[in-house]
Amino acid sequence: MQEYIKADPWSILEEGFDRELVKSSESIFSIGNGAMGQRANFEENYTGDTFQGSYIAGVYYPDKTRVGWWKNGYPEYFAKVLNAPNWIGIEVYIDGEALDLNTCKKVEDYRRELNMKEGWYRRSFTAVLPNEAKVSVKATRFLSLDLDEVGAINYEITPKSGDVEIKFIPYLDSGITNEDSNWDDKFWNTTSLSSQSNQAFIEAHTMKTNFETCTFMESRLFLNGKHINQKPTEQVEEFRVSHEYVQKVQKGETVALHKFGGYVVSRDHRALALIAASRKALDKAFDLGFEALLDKQRQAWAKIWEMSDITIQGDVKAQQGIRFNIFQLNQTYLGRDSHLNIGPKGFTGEKYGGSTYWDTEAYCIPFYMATKDQNVARSLLKYRYNHLEKAIENAQKLGFSNGAALYPMVTMNGEECHNEWEITFEEIHRNGAIAFAIYNYYRFTGDYSYIPEMGLEVLIGIARFWHQRANFSTLKDKYVILGVTGPNEYENNVNNNWYTNYLAKWCIDFTIEQLQKVQDGYNEDYRRIIGKTKLTDAEISQWGKVAGNLYFPFSEEKGVFLQQDGFLDKQLVTVSELPKTQRPINQKWSWDRILRSPYIKQADVLQGFYFFEDHFSVEELEKHFDFYEPFTVHESSLSPCVHSIQAAKLNRMQQAYTFYLRTSRLDLDDYNREVEEGLHITSMAGTWMSIVEGFGGMRVADDKLSFEPKIPEQWEAYSFKINFRERILKVTVKKDSTEFLLNGQEDMSIRLKGERIVLEPNKTKVI
Repeated sequence: MQEYIKADPWSILEEGFDRELVKSSESIFSIGNGAMGQRANFEENYTGDTFQGSYIAGVYYPDKTRVGWWKNGYPEYFAKVLNAPNWIGIEVYIDGEALDLNTCKKVEDYRRELNMKEGWYRRSFTAVLPNEAKVSVKATRFLSLDLDEVGAINYEITPKSGDVEIKFIPYLDSGITNEDSNWDDKFWNTTSLSSQSNQAFIEAHTMKTNFETCTFMESRLFLNGKHINQKPTEQVEEFRVSHEYVQKVQKGETVALHKFGGYVVSRDHRALALIAASRKALDKAFDLGFEALLDKQRQAWAKIWEMSDITIQGDVKAQQGIRFNIFQLNQTYLGRDSHLNIGPKGFTGEKYGGSTYWDTEAYCIPFYMATKDQNVARSLLKYRYNHLEKAIENAQKLGFSNGAALYPMVTMNGEECHNEWEITFEEIHRNGAIAFAIYNYYRFTGDYSYIPEMGLEVLIGIARFWHQRANFSTLKDKYVILGVTGPNEYENNVNNNWYTNYLAKWCIDFTIEQLQKVQDGYNEDYRRIIGKTKLTDAEISQWGKVAGNLYFPFSEEKGVFLQQDGFLDKQLVTVSELPKTQRPINQKWSWDRILRSPYIKQADVLQGFYFFEDHFSVEELEKHFDFYEPFTVHESSLSPCVHSIQAAKLNRMQQAYTFYLRTSRLDLDDYNREVEEGLHITSMAGTWMSIVEGFGGMRVADDKLSFEPKIPEQWEAYSFKINFRERILKVTVKKDSTEFLLNGQEDMSIRLKGERIVLEPNKTKVI
């Protein structure tokens, strides 16, 4: 763990300059607005170790797969989220000496702040340069939620040692590379660079995918708050266009450069009109000015927080953790564009290709359903429906037929682009998460229309896949599913992974149930779907045979379902007996050693118990929790949240609280020692679940909200809001009571610890 982030309820704070922490902070202080995002790189040049990254939502490159040897069915490429042309750069010279924190003689009062309440990032410091000039710097930056193609920088310098000449050189640079590249391909082709007055533009398109983009900027100079109308010196090079502003500044005066920049993309504009669109975006930004646009940013974030905030009293680190998670989720995805999804690293790094994973359906949809309009979650489901034909193609490449669909493990456009065979071919449980999300959406929102309109076709494709993927074992007299990898990626190519088998059975049963429901209530949709899919009663009957006779590994001796066949053949040494020097094992051990060990990245069986908790008793949960948790190293970011929820259900509040801190501060405290690579965005939704579903005990039961609230002893109180079927419910849990406040026009019936409670609108009910 690294614990340099200062505790604060609304801000992420770093104090003191440490070169060893620059890359970690670049991840932690990242900013985004759903349409673009960037790591917290310095505006001025920095010659130290850094990971440069600016990203545009939905823009990617198909980097050709690189493997030791080819296997049939391998995806041809791995989709890379692209480091986009850099618009934030500002070279700074003080009396001819470059401002570079890596070469400064002294850096004092260094401070970073990510203000989550208002949605801006600021860095300030006082530096002594090699020429002895001493200056104070304050740089404030944000990506506008109102004008989501625009970002803004206010870069202020105040001389401290005497009068100086300050030179600002704001620039655009398309000569960038990716940290994550298979073949060092050229990802961008720069087609034009232009400059006019205070504005500059770089037009470039991605190779292969041909996303046309224009990166733009405009800058203005201010002295002591007054605009200086200075025409810059322009310079246009092969990949870079820059403007130079020079100003003499007296000791104690403040000179500021306001720089607006950003991206327009051919997904939103005609390719031949990108510069015109850029000018329009810049005009809107400068008509408002930096401070007015920042004020709009504050208002936009206030609206987001009004619905999504979770308050915790009495525990600042816990409060900071949940707000950081909620903030980053909203920076990554706001639901405005159904063509976009939620990448595991969001806009904070390049690992995982920035692509869509099963994390969206398993972890993110509950957060967006409850804190946004239900249409946001519906857009995420529509995203999968739009990719159904690609999912069928993915299955065909692996030898499946008749419309069987295998959704990709990793994707940008519906096509599989993950190229590790034990995951690409075998981590097929992702199909089940997508089906479960359809069920979960209907259960929570009450909106059944998605299923006859789109969802049933998805379910049919998934059921066909499971039917074909299972085979009958004469030895067991059961259907089995061989050669898979569960969510626990520390066990590959196993037979009869319990979680995968259970999902397969449930998916088939759920699909058959929905077929009957749609036939009864939506006959026109039913006839359309049957005509399109050519589904027959005989095929449905075959599905039922598989679902009704699937094999589930179980130990009579231990009284638990087994992760997979042969799990008990391992040497069952618990994590408590593993020296701390050996952790994390994914960085200390060979893969061979990990695969032979009993150690679990995330517990497959407990994930199944989380999805289907109403299928099992509390006693069964307790038995499985006690068996599997001691072998779990939680080196998946998705692991602690599920354990926190289940520990709370079992009234193990200290254990639940410990897991909550781990999931909420996974990146802030760098539990897995990898935050330099970027943040774990999708698992952040699990942190929200840890409070709302774990401590709050929120469930949907018998078509009503139900709560079993508990509170960690470290907290005085906590509160959250739920948008349940267009009615807003605020829940406040204290040591000795629970309060409900309903915002709406009609009464609402809920259950509290199994008892029916009727809430009246706009009246607080204390129980």
